[in-house]
Amino acid sequence: MKYFAGSLLFMLLSSTVSFTLNAQEVNQDNQHLFNNFTYRQGNAYRTASGKPGPEYWQNAADYNLDVTLDDKNHTVSGNVTIQYTNNSPETLDFIWIYLEQNRFTENSRGTLTTSIQGGRYSGDVEGGYTLSNVSAKTDTGVSSKYIITDTRMQLWLDKPLAANGGEVEIKMDFKFKVPVEGMDRMGRLEVKDGTIYALAQWYPRVAVFDDVVGWNTDPYLGAGEFYCEYGDYNVKITAPANLTVVCSGILQNPKEVLTKEQQERWEKAEKSDKTVYIIKPEEVGKPIAQTKTNGTLTWHFKMENTRDVAWAASKAFIWDAAKMNLGNGKTGLAQSVYPKESDGQIAWSRSTEYTKASIEFYSNNYYPYPYHNAINVAASVGGMEYPGVSFCSYQSKGSSLWSVTDHEFGHNWFPMIVGSNERRYAWMDEGFNIFINHYSTEAFNNGEFPTRSSSPRSLIGYLTSESREGIDTYPDVANPRNLAYTAYYKPAAGLYLLREYIIGHERFDNAFKSYIETWAYKHPQPNDFFNHFENVTGEDLAWFWKGWFYGNGNIDLGIVEVKPYKGNSLITLENKGEIPMPVKFQVIYTDNASEIVELPVEIWHRGNSWTHLINSTKEIKRVVLDPDKIIPDVNVLNDTWNKL
Repeated sequence: MKYFAGSLLFMLLSSTVSFTLNAQEVNQDNQHLFNNFTYRQGNAYRTASGKPGPEYWQNAADYNLDVTLDDKNHTVSGNVTIQYTNNSPETLDFIWIYLEQNRFTENSRGTLTTSIQGGRYSGDVEGGYTLSNVSAKTDTGVSSKYIITDTRMQLWLDKPLAANGGEVEIKMDFKFKVPVEGMDRMGRLEVKDGTIYALAQWYPRVAVFDDVVGWNTDPYLGAGEFYCEYGDYNVKITAPANLTVVCSGILQNPKEVLTKEQQERWEKAEKSDKTVYIIKPEEVGKPIAQTKTNGTLTWHFKMENTRDVAWAASKAFIWDAAKMNLGNGKTGLAQSVYPKESDGQIAWSRSTEYTKASIEFYSNNYYPYPYHNAINVAASVGGMEYPGVSFCSYQSKGSSLWSVTDHEFGHNWFPMIVGSNERRYAWMDEGFNIFINHYSTEAFNNGEFPTRSSSPRSLIGYLTSESREGIDTYPDVANPRNLAYTAYYKPAAGLYLLREYIIGHERFDNAFKSYIETWAYKHPQPNDFFNHFENVTGEDLAWFWKGWFYGNGNIDLGIVEVKPYKGNSLITLENKGEIPMPVKFQVIYTDNASEIVELPVEIWHRGNSWTHLINSTKEIKRVVLDPDKIIPDVNVLNDTWNKL
């Protein structure tokens, strides 16, 4: 006992001496910066390792759609049959269905919450659905009872739908007027040779029922995008014979809707790395581009395991295509349709080249592209994504056209493959997509175009703004001026910091690719991403998720002093910000030799001051924090020390 007491006293004294010699100053407990910040424990549905659990489930919806486009009255009418499967462990008394065309009415919640000054998400107010023959048929009976509230329909069943595989067949006829202004996601555009119809959010579709909130029934207001179940689609679109129709999925009847010449060009494009015309500019609007000169044609498309489909139609389309090389011997077809107003080598004549390069990069670097077609449509829409189809501004050209094309097709990975909830967590698709856009742009033509700014330092102006909001702010709640930062640039910069500064390329890439593969065609939540990333990288990153993704704090590392110590040197650093970070600094000696020192984030566990011993007899001339200028340090004045 005496020996133990004496030894303990000796160790305490030794520790005190060692602490003094190393000049470490403990001025506070920083545990609050490193604690977990949300309920991140696993369960049977979602594991603590960030994977779907042994009892994970999600429901499914298969669609048969048969519609007609009336280009005189600008309407779409037809019917939908939805085969809905309840894979959940509970019975369902009703089914919630989204009626997103109802956003384009005078009294919709989205219209009534749009500023009188308007904005990107303004829309027409003379639209909305006309519905008839609504029914829900189960093996026990048929129900036609429903309640419509704004952009949602609650369709009641005759008896509760059985758990673990119960099925219901939902049918209805619908009609709506295609808006001119469709919230920058769809609409009509008049060009010299006709009208371009960009059709999205065009059919009644089932809302997601999940294990987190049950029915996801957030109304369609504006900035918030979509959350959809996966299923198979069978789509028939009847349109005037002089219109070209493109749609998500694979065209089933090319011999019925394409001329013999167009079929031959199509086959050539399927084998060509160079762009091939299917409809040439000089053929637009002429009989040579049509299988028949009057009446209608029905275009038939199918797509499997997708969360949505979109389409476009016009008699003004130039149409070209080229082969996509998707890896492992798989190929697909990149396509573009655009009017003469968009033609030209500095504009849409390169659209298929851009589409091909974008899809190939993501397919070969992150996860294989699952669809055969990737179609870029020139429209009045600034930029909007759907599985296999993108709508981009017909006025875009040069680097602008590359950027919007690359961004919209990048969305095929987030959220088309990784099916996150865009309406609530825009950062899980927009931010992730901006992040991968940075690397695809670096790779395209050896950097032909400048990358979208994912440099965290470019955000300092926003990060120090009094009106800034957190990444976790819902899109429809965020100040419109902040949405680009909360949903796009700040989360992208967060991933960039993780890869380029905090974790490193190899471990980050392993985790990022594993996350995509693990949650492909499923519905991850934010905690699933956080948990999975930590488990694959082997790092507790709660301090970073909390500080960067769920807070408004900032990074401010600084150099306090550099002084000699027993023939060596001591460098004292400080953390004056709210987000701790690992520290990287460059030491430059008077003989101009230099070295890089890296310290882990754990130096801030016990306080905001840390002194590091430089074990060298050389005299230090200069010390520079973050020499590669990666982290968004809000005070650069204390990032450099120079010998006087």
